Amino acid sequence: MSSPGTGDPEPQDVINRYVNVDGEDGQRYMTLMQGNPVGLGAPGGMAFLRSLAEAAEQITDRELEVLLDADWRCRLVAGWLIGVDRRERFRAPVGARLLESKFVYAGHGYCFALARLGTADDADILTAYLDNYLRETNLRYDQDWAFGALQHIDERLGTHRAARFTQPGGLWQPWATANRADTTDYKQRVDILCYLVQEAVDAHHASRGTGEPA
Repeated sequence: MSSPGTGDPEPQDVINRYVNVDGEDGQRYMTLMQGNPVGLGAPGGMAFLRSLAEAAEQITDRELEVLLDADWRCRLVAGWLIGVDRRERFRAPVGARLLESKFVYAGHGYCFALARLGTADDADILTAYLDNYLRETNLRYDQDWAFGALQHIDERLGTHRAARFTQPGGLWQPWATANRADTTDYKQRVDILCYLVQEAVDAHHASRGTGEPA
């Protein structure tokens, strides 16, 4: 796990190294924006995720702050990098940006980060987001990603926070009906993505012979 780092990095340099990545990864944000478990589970996808695991370990906290203050592409990648490396110190900044919902696409990176952190505090953030944005049946932001992430944490912790949204009179069904969403689609997606990412992290650690725990 990276140390906080010092100095003031050049924003464009940070973006070039972690967002607009050249070589076989192409533009990293494009692959992450799709969030496709099938593609990421293929051999090429696993190579991509191992590269992401390496980047998540290398990036400093200050560089992550640069990405979180930039455009949606950078924020999306930052969310994934935070989740891959489980940088718990970024829980509050990620949660604040998710609740703000200022940029399109970035939100699912935040939801992935919270799912990977996977604690009751992360569930609190997702619950607050859903309490607010499921009421907006005419808006499709990241409600499905947030609901899937909350269900993922519920299963991990043995809790039932998501149930209040699906019970009779709950907020999920009106929003899901208006937006043609399913209660299980994104839970399965988040489950698979977290599994694939952990495989990539473990493979990266093994390749370095670190023996670091997951």
